[in-house]
Amino acid sequence: MDVGAPPFSLTGKTALVTGGNVGLGQAIAVALAEAGADIVSVSRRGAPETAAKVGALGRRFANVEADLASARSEEIIARSEQTLGSIDILVNNAGIIRRADADQFSEEDWDAVIDVNLKAAFFLAQAAGKRMLAKGGGKIINVASMLSFQGGVRVASYTAAKSGLAGLTRLLANEWAARGVNVNAIAPGYMVTDNTTALREDSKRNADILARIPAGRWGEPSDLAGAAIFLASRASDYVHGAIIPVDGGWLAR
Repeated sequence: MDVGAPPFSLTGKTALVTGGNVGLGQAIAVALAEAGADIVSVSRRGAPETAAKVGALGRRFANVEADLASARSEEIIARSEQTLGSIDILVNNAGIIRRADADQFSEEDWDAVIDVNLKAAFFLAQAAGKRMLAKGGGKIINVASMLSFQGGVRVASYTAAKSGLAGLTRLLANEWAARGVNVNAIAPGYMVTDNTTALREDSKRNADILARIPAGRWGEPSDLAGAAIFLASRASDYVHGAIIPVDGGWLAR
C-alpha cells in the first residue's frame, strides 16, 4: 500500500465487482469509482448503466459476462486482467435468493443459491487471492447479510450461504492477514433491491420489518458506499475478518 496516499483514495486501483450491473453491486462499483478506482463488473448481462456512471467519473470500466453458477473463477479473473490489468480489490457481491418453506425446499433451489452465493464467492476469492498474495497485498470484500447472524424464514439456502460466507471471511482473514491481504465483509440490512421485492410487496412483512429498523426506513444501495470505500482503501489496513453491518440499526434492536 502507498502510505503517502490519502487514506480513502483508490486512485490507481482496479476493483472487480460481481453483480455490478444492478442494485447493491452497481452502487458499490460507482462508490469505488468515485474514490478513484477503475471497475470490472462481472454479470450474466451487460452493464450499460454502470458503465455510463463509472465513465462519467472519468474512470475506466469493463464488463465480463459470466454465469457465476457455472463459470470457472480462474477464467473470470484472467479475463478481467486482460481488460484492465491486475485486480487490487475484489467485491463478492452477486447473489440470488429462493423462497420456500423448509419442509418443501427443493434440492434445485438449494444448489442454485449455494453455487452463486457461496461456492463462486470462495473460488473467486481464491483465484484473486493467489495473485494478491503474490504481489503482497489486496482487498477482498464479501457481501454478507443479516442472515449471516440470524436464521430468517423460508430462505434455507440463502441463510446457509450467507452464514457460510461470514465464516469464510474469518477463515481467509486468519490465513492471509499476515501476508498483506485484507478479507472483510459488509452485511447489508433490509435494502431496496430486486431480492427484497417480495418482502416489500407483502404489507404485513413490510410493516414488521420497518417496525424493527431504528432508522425507520429500508436501506438504499448507496448507503453501502462508505463501508465499501473504507474496506477497499488503506484506511482499513489493520481491519481483518470484520463483518460490518449497514442495517439502520436492525441488529442493535
